[in-house]
Amino acid sequence: MTSAVARHSGTALHPLHAFFLAGIVPLFIGVLLNDYAYWSSYELQWKNFASWMLVGALVFNGLALLGSILSLVRADKRMGKPVAYFLLLLATFVLGLINSFVHAKDVWASMPTGLILSVVTVILACIATWIGLTSWRIGGAR
Repeated sequence: MTSAVARHSGTALHPLHAFFLAGIVPLFIGVLLNDYAYWSSYELQWKNFASWMLVGALVFNGLALLGSILSLVRADKRMGKPVAYFLLLLATFVLGLINSFVHAKDVWASMPTGLILSVVTVILACIATWIGLTSWRIGGAR
């Protein structure tokens, strides 16, 4: 009895790229939760936590963006998913950077804009991670 192995025509996602990609979601969710805690309690330390987690999320997002550029260069030109994946990661990075500038404002001046930007970046990060981790398959039985 033989088994058929389906191979995807795209390139495989590098494990280090997958590590950085998977790291952005919990960090951006942490920023969102800290922003919500600050919004509901007016405790300044929550804003500081959010700012530091945002730096970590942007570092991971930038490294995942670099990996997506490499995947975009190596990908088959007929595939549209690497381009959408790259654009989603780029939009997440740009909105995260704008969010970090908003978090750099005076204490209450960052609300509610920081909270809204945190929600949008979490949604974009989740979509980008979903596409990034499901688009490239090494192969196997389906």
